[in-house]
Amino acid sequence: MNLTGQRIVVTGGAGLVGSHLARRLRGDNDVVVADDLSKGTRGRIPAGVAFVEADMTDPADVADVITADVDVVFHLAAYTDTNFAEPRKLFEENTEMTYNVLERMEEVGVSNLAFTSSSTVYGEAPRPTPEDFAPLEPISVYGAAKLADEGLLSTYAHAKDFTVWCFRFANIVGPNQRGNVIPDFIEKLMADSGTLTILGDGRQEKSYLHVTECVDAICHVVEHADDAMNIYNLGTRTTTSVTRIADIVADVMDLDPEYEYTGGDRGWEGDVPRMRLSVEKLSGLGWEADSSSDDAVRRAAEELYEELRAEHDADP
Repeated sequence: MNLTGQRIVVTGGAGLVGSHLARRLRGDNDVVVADDLSKGTRGRIPAGVAFVEADMTDPADVADVITADVDVVFHLAAYTDTNFAEPRKLFEENTEMTYNVLERMEEVGVSNLAFTSSSTVYGEAPRPTPEDFAPLEPISVYGAAKLADEGLLSTYAHAKDFTVWCFRFANIVGPNQRGNVIPDFIEKLMADSGTLTILGDGRQEKSYLHVTECVDAICHVVEHADDAMNIYNLGTRTTTSVTRIADIVADVMDLDPEYEYTGGDRGWEGDVPRMRLSVEKLSGLGWEADSSSDDAVRRAAEELYEELRAEHDADP
């Protein structure tokens, strides 16, 4: 699909990936961001992009946003925490949002949908994990919800003549991000520069991809893959351990803290301690990350430290 001269809806467009995607698409397209601002912020939405405050669990809001003149929907709206405090709400509302979007698209004759899934659909799988790995056995409610979403997408792709691009993400990092390991470490070290508490044993090891490269990969796949159901892993060929992340963050902050580990082989219930996605299919389509996993972590740590330090200095 040519991403030029299109009318595009980005649900969840005030979040990390959605806001960067809207910024990437705005120059050549008519872009509308829909977000309920429950997690994202209005300030993230770039200039030149229309904004509608909308809840994708509300069919009336979905109908207001997805109209017959839309060419493609990028559906990113979701609860994204793997250890979300209300697992039933996470599962029910994530799948409800996806079903609402699909039903409305069918109703008005829009048939192109790009969807952000997750590596958590694989569960604890052999590494590197290819897209055709089976059986898919997620170990978190978040992963189960994403897998259920993928089932809905597959149904609409094969039974209702939709074109779907489904992206199974590695860990995406970048500016304005909160609530994951990099900003968590920065905030802890800003509060106590001498000691850093690390969940688990620090050996958890995953692939990290900077949000700008994630968005570049998304656009490349949408423009070059044309099957009914296109599933692609997005990540790097390398991984970074939690202790290595701590080392990078400490270096960026010019600190040398002592590490204290909570113990165990994972950070929380449902955490996949080691993950590395196969990116051979993505590479075969002509795209590969320029940066390593460590590079992505360092870039994000520099961006986030600058942000958090500015917020701290501005706090009266």
